Amino acid sequence: MTSFVELSFDLGALEPEAAEAACLACGAAAVTFVDSRDDPVLEPLPGEFRLWPATRLQALFEACVAPEELVRILSAALGIPADLVQARIVADRIWEREWLKDFHAMRFGERLWVCPHHERVEDAGAIVVHMDPGLAFGTGTHPTTALCLEWLDRNLAPGARVIDYGCGSGVLAVASTMLGALSADCFDIDPQALIATRDNAEANAMSSRVRIHNSADSLPNGADVLLSNILSGPLCELAPRFAALVRPGGALVLAGLMEQEVSDVTRAYGACFDIHPFGRREGWVSLSGRRL
Repeated sequence: MTSFVELSFDLGALEPEAAEAACLACGAAAVTFVDSRDDPVLEPLPGEFRLWPATRLQALFEACVAPEELVRILSAALGIPADLVQARIVADRIWEREWLKDFHAMRFGERLWVCPHHERVEDAGAIVVHMDPGLAFGTGTHPTTALCLEWLDRNLAPGARVIDYGCGSGVLAVASTMLGALSADCFDIDPQALIATRDNAEANAMSSRVRIHNSADSLPNGADVLLSNILSGPLCELAPRFAALVRPGGALVLAGLMEQEVSDVTRAYGACFDIHPFGRREGWVSLSGRRL
């Protein structure tokens, strides 16, 4: 079996793009940035390259050069002392399946499950969304996604017309239709998210009810439920748009908020929605309300 050499170092004051380029120029097959201090990092804005306050870079090289020589070459390219770069031998594995071993079926509420394709849920009454983690945000592992899924399990009425604004992987849209929603119209600024949503809808036989929108302007008015699990700044800016999209008496579910952001978002929506927190988890808060 092929082996690789992993070189790693704390990013410190180094520019991440420059450090990555140096690793690739030295022959790295892959470069990964990881959190070295368990700090939260929020979803980046479009085009933004956001890392943790304490970031470590890991570069993977084919083991055709001695680790000591790779350390010497890379430290010189980075302009840092060689003793700051650590090396270890890594055996080859099927990497795209390796990380799935830690992703298991999860239940949200009484009947809703999100389950990877390599597992099965035996509960006869379960409503199961089959989904593997991928490039787009959202499989239920994050507290904000989990809170939204639990809200859907408790509150979604059959035949509802749903909008998933900032759909990510499409997990909320697919779950909505599997719980009985008539339709789920999805939009995201990330093209990869729209691809992931389409693929996940197809994998769960919900393509006819999950509708993809490349532009927010094409979303239909009169939604019974609008879900949006995005950052607080965009949520505040979108309050007038969301008010126009949701019918009187319709429901709004907002997530992606830290505790200190709740008052600003509540204030932005207070004129058109009766809105309150409905769940808190690991420092994250989700809001729900009714259109006035």
